[in-house]
Formats: sequence, C-alpha cells, structure tokens
Amino acid sequence: MYTIREYRPDDEPQWLECRLLSFFGTDYFDDVKTAKTVLPDPQLCFVAEEDGRVLGLIDVEVDGQCATIDSIAVRPDAQRRGIAGALLGHAIQRLPAGVLTLDAWTRENTEANAWYRRSGFVENHRYLHVYKNWDEPNDGYASPEGLSAPVMAFMHADIEHEAAMREKHGRVYLCRQYLRPL
Repeated sequence: MYTIREYRPDDEPQWLECRLLSFFGTDYFDDVKTAKTVLPDPQLCFVAEEDGRVLGLIDVEVDGQCATIDSIAVRPDAQRRGIAGALLGHAIQRLPAGVLTLDAWTRENTEANAWYRRSGFVENHRYLHVYKNWDEPNDGYASPEGLSAPVMAFMHADIEHEAAMREKHGRVYLCRQYLRPL
C-alpha cells in the first residue's frame, strides 16, 4: 500500500522518472524536465510512495486566493489505483486558509480531461498550443540578425485561430484551464 508524504530533495530522480513516464503517452510527451520545477513559496509538493518507490506526485503553487497544479503524475504501472485522487485530496487539505480556487491546465488527452471533470473541476478557459516542426515552412517567421529562421517553435494562439493553425501546423493542441472552487 502506498503512503503520501512531502517531497524531499532526494526524491528528484524518481520524481523526474515518474513525471516523464506519466507524460510520455499523452499530448505532453515532449514536456521533459531535467530538474524538478522550483516553485515560489508557498508551495505544496507531495509524492505517493510504496516500498521506497515514487508512484505519483503533485506540485501546487499558491498565489493568494488561487492555487495552480503545476504537475500531477502517476507512473503508468501504478495508474487506476486512486493515487492521483488521493494526491489531489491530500494537497487540497493542506492548502493555506483563504485559498478559494484550484486550477489546472491540460491538453486534449481524453483520460486527463475526464479525470479533472470527475474530480470537481470545470473548464474555465481554452487557447491553443501550436508547434512549428522542423519540416514545416518558415513563412511568417523572423529571427534576429545572425540567426536562422526557427527550426522548431512552441507558441500560443487564441482559440478563434484554431482552423488556420491546424491547416498550417501538424501539432496543434487545445489547452484547457480547469477550475475547482474550494
């Protein structure tokens, strides 16, 4: 049985592995980190651990009356055991007094979107994540003198440009903000 505890600095290698493996099969497959994100205080960082192995994680940034899930992940071989829900519940219980909302951002992954809705979140906002791949035209891109046109790029776009972005780029994701009142 797993336990939930505060993140410790010596958890970083397992934190990175857990996040990488969890994100690999999703639209965030290339959101690879080589070091754990350092959030400003106040912050909440917890891991679910079993037999010395990190199975899941949640990091929450707190900004006044709002809190944001920066990362939540469960290793694929530990999914469907209630770990993400337990981590979420644990973090919510430990939020400072006065926090009124918790938000999270995700892309088009069906399972992630369904999990947020089941967990009491409602969609609040959406925009696009747009990638220019190396094999796509450089039309419309400019670079400072001395640099080539972008080989790859990651950009944001307003939702009303979705059709045009999908026509021009092979990787366009709908990014949703979910909000949960507390």
